Amino acid sequence: MRMQNTKHHNNKIIYLIFGSILLGSFLLSFLVGSYDLSLNNLLHLLWEGTSGSYSGESSSAATIIFEVRMPRILAAMGIGAALSIAGTSYQSIFRNPMASPDLLGASAGAGFGAALGLLFNFNMMEIQLMAFIAGMAAVLITYLIGNFINSGSSTIALILTGIVVSTLFQAFISIIKYTADPDGKLPDIVFWLMGGLNNITYSDLDFFFIMFCIGAIPLFLLRWRLNALMFGSEEALALGVNATMLQLITIICATILTASSVAIAGIIGWVGLVIPHLARLLSGADNRIVLINSCILGAAFLLLADDAARSIVASEIPISIITSIIGAPFFILMLYSFRGRLS
Repeated sequence: MRMQNTKHHNNKIIYLIFGSILLGSFLLSFLVGSYDLSLNNLLHLLWEGTSGSYSGESSSAATIIFEVRMPRILAAMGIGAALSIAGTSYQSIFRNPMASPDLLGASAGAGFGAALGLLFNFNMMEIQLMAFIAGMAAVLITYLIGNFINSGSSTIALILTGIVVSTLFQAFISIIKYTADPDGKLPDIVFWLMGGLNNITYSDLDFFFIMFCIGAIPLFLLRWRLNALMFGSEEALALGVNATMLQLITIICATILTASSVAIAGIIGWVGLVIPHLARLLSGADNRIVLINSCILGAAFLLLADDAARSIVASEIPISIITSIIGAPFFILMLYSFRGRLS
């Protein structure tokens, strides 16, 4: 009983630390940009904004905060959390430390849908819808082929099929880039595929947060069952968990989170791979705790990455470049720390 109370107390401390990191990242993100703003002014404007009124002198600053930076910050938090939740869930059900949200082709499929929409000059809402549908379709193709090749809950068949389907959709994207006008559509397609939050609006957030709730809530409710899957299908069945059904539900929810993220912000790598490992390193292997911590850390990480993307140089850097620069060395360090267990 004492050990359980101590563990519960430690979890509360970890939640408090991670929550403080997220709050600090949230406030810092408002201060980053070409428009100079102090913390006192920010807090004052946020307080005035809750009351629905602000003075004439602060109206321009309020416009920057609430119309430009706020939707971008909310998107960064939501996408970072979504990708981290999806990555944590995939690593649990596949029992594979290299599993990430794009494992089954969601990112490549969504990228293809968006590239196709950009090629045919669709409006932004249509592009996002095409990206989301194509991402879901890619994972559906992976799941059907994987189960046809090896019926049951074989994770190896799904993973290998996902690699093939991802490569296929990447080839389709290459065809679109090859046929696109190099002076018109091609730069738009390339920049979108690199990922970015510079064009996020509140209307984008309406779509995304609906999909976020649909994908994230079931995973949070079922997160204790993910612990059972980590021991294998037979052990999970002995504990009363239907491994095949849980795997299917997790794949659907994680795909919704990934496809909706790619649909509004492009392909952002490494978040769903690195953050779950960091959360486990800091808070243990219990998915009831790890999923929550991954959500918080993922939101803070992408906020800080976006701050770096829009402040390092005068012109904005695609956010996937920042996440790769941070994520790749960090993952190498983690592999080095686990070297004894990899042999």
